[in-house]
Amino acid sequence: MSLNNQVLDRPISQELPYVEANLSYLIPMAQKPVNYTYEPPPGIPRTNGNFQTYKLPIYNARSISENISLDQEGFAFTAHHTSVRDFYDEDEIRRVYYPEAEQLLKEVTGATQVVIFDHTLRNAGKSKPGENNIKEPAKRVHNDFTAKSGYTRAHLELAARGIENIDAVLQKRFAIVNVWRAIAQPIQESPLALCDAQSIAKNDLVAGDLVYRDRIGETYAVTYNPEHKWYYFPQMHPNEALFIKCFDSAEDGRARFAAHTAFEDPTSPSNAPPRESIELRTFIFYDA
Repeated sequence: MSLNNQVLDRPISQELPYVEANLSYLIPMAQKPVNYTYEPPPGIPRTNGNFQTYKLPIYNARSISENISLDQEGFAFTAHHTSVRDFYDEDEIRRVYYPEAEQLLKEVTGATQVVIFDHTLRNAGKSKPGENNIKEPAKRVHNDFTAKSGYTRAHLELAARGIENIDAVLQKRFAIVNVWRAIAQPIQESPLALCDAQSIAKNDLVAGDLVYRDRIGETYAVTYNPEHKWYYFPQMHPNEALFIKCFDSAEDGRARFAAHTAFEDPTSPSNAPPRESIELRTFIFYDA
């Protein structure tokens, strides 16, 4: 048994500090969940799902961060200096941050190629739907891709880049990993909670349509399971990075989907500034 298993398989829950917070789960439903990314036409609800909150312990993972991995728990954490001065400058993100993140992902994952295909800024204080692309923190338990949409999005993005023999490329192992970090002061409000992928049962993941104006994606909503184990990294600052595995083509027992959600931290000061963060969505490709 690896050190990783030794650390997380025994009931370390009693040994780690934690907060208790409400996490919002999908209530099981007969039809497929649908969620619009924009205000839908009159008479159509923004989402057809109903959600229920559960007050759960969320454990501080800082002291065990070196024993957590993308392939086991589905998330990982590292210190990482960024040279970006202004994360609200789109050009600087692409010119400076994208290359930084590509190199970091290769070092962390052993991937031979990294393709960054999307990024999202979050700041509830600056979010203006319809006017800018800044979003509020997402406060429902979810995973950004499904077993189906991981391949669909890969085809779409590789084709857009003129890659040939896409089917051959996707026969090798690849994964979708988000790179998440604070972009201003240390995060106090709406930190990110991550669910240990080993504690998620296959039936907990519910594929739902994510409707954009020009396409329909597919993500996983998550139903409640008392076996779920939740962790977070409090007070994250801009020179720290969090990795979240949202898809892995390998079906050999390693983590494939790491559920996550923002949550209201009961220890957050009432006057804490809105969380400012960025997440990159990336494909990582392996030769083997």
